[in-house]
Amino acid sequence: MSDKIRKIERTLKYTGHRVKVYEDTMITPEGEKLYYDYVENRNGAGILLVDEDGKLVLVRQYRQVLDGESIEIPAGCMEPDDVAGSSAGDQAAGAPEDILTKGEAPENMEAFQKCARREAEEETGLVPGKLHFINYIVASVGLFSERTAVFIGTDCKPGDINRDSDEYMDVIRITPDEALKYVETGKIHDSKTIIAIYAYLLKFC
Repeated sequence: MSDKIRKIERTLKYTGHRVKVYEDTMITPEGEKLYYDYVENRNGAGILLVDEDGKLVLVRQYRQVLDGESIEIPAGCMEPDDVAGSSAGDQAAGAPEDILTKGEAPENMEAFQKCARREAEEETGLVPGKLHFINYIVASVGLFSERTAVFIGTDCKPGDINRDSDEYMDVIRITPDEALKYVETGKIHDSKTIIAIYAYLLKFC
């Protein structure tokens, strides 16, 4: 590693409601110091649900970053209960914080699946019987720690909507062709949602 840039220090600069912002001090092979921001957030999962009629189930909600509505797949951050009792939790030796923010994603598949199922039911009232894993995404590999596991959910059964107190959303159901048009026209611009839609079109249609 002597011929590569490497991190020599990480300093906490700010703690927000959901994230922690650090400054990373890096050093180049020539000895020059560089400074980068590193934003730590919990890992999470998103899931594109397919109902009994073959329609895709999405949610429309207000996003303060956009100051407007966004159409997305159900998604959310991992909770300690997602880790508890899973093989990932056993491997963590009682350190769920590492799983939530820093754990190696492939080792946490069971926890990611629990997160996806929970978010699906809480936001749409549907419980997927089958989960099809697509990939892990990082929204910005030069800035964020958060990994989001993306799934396709099929064989859905009725469940109970139980949204967080700050979640205001509508459930919408559209055909795969409509979803593609939403992406092409910019009506959908959320990255995990675009990835899930294209994956569904490639693998299931």
